[in-house]
Amino acid sequence: MEIKDRTFAFIKTDKKLVKLFFRDITVIKGLGNYVEINTLSHKKYIYYKSLKELIETLPDEFMRVHNSYIVNLTNIESFEDNQLVCQDQKIAVAKSYKDCLITALNTMML
Repeated sequence: MEIKDRTFAFIKTDKKLVKLFFRDITVIKGLGNYVEINTLSHKKYIYYKSLKELIETLPDEFMRVHNSYIVNLTNIESFEDNQLVCQDQKIAVAKSYKDCLITALNTMML
């Protein structure tokens, strides 16, 4: 069953299911077979899934910007010199992902 226009997902972390709203996720960092999900409330969740698997199930506002990072485009504060700033976190944007990111950001320009 797929809920159309779903705004949240559950993840299993620390033996419990935690509900995460997509809008609250800022950065997802890859740690091998695990990911660290960072949120607007500065909480971090460790989840057993690879970035590659995760990006396929996330909504369109999420974009991979580096081999180790997925960001929520709606929570980016700034982008300059191949670096994104997302809630005091600086994230390097890899060359291979840069054009795609710029294209996405251009669609959101005023």
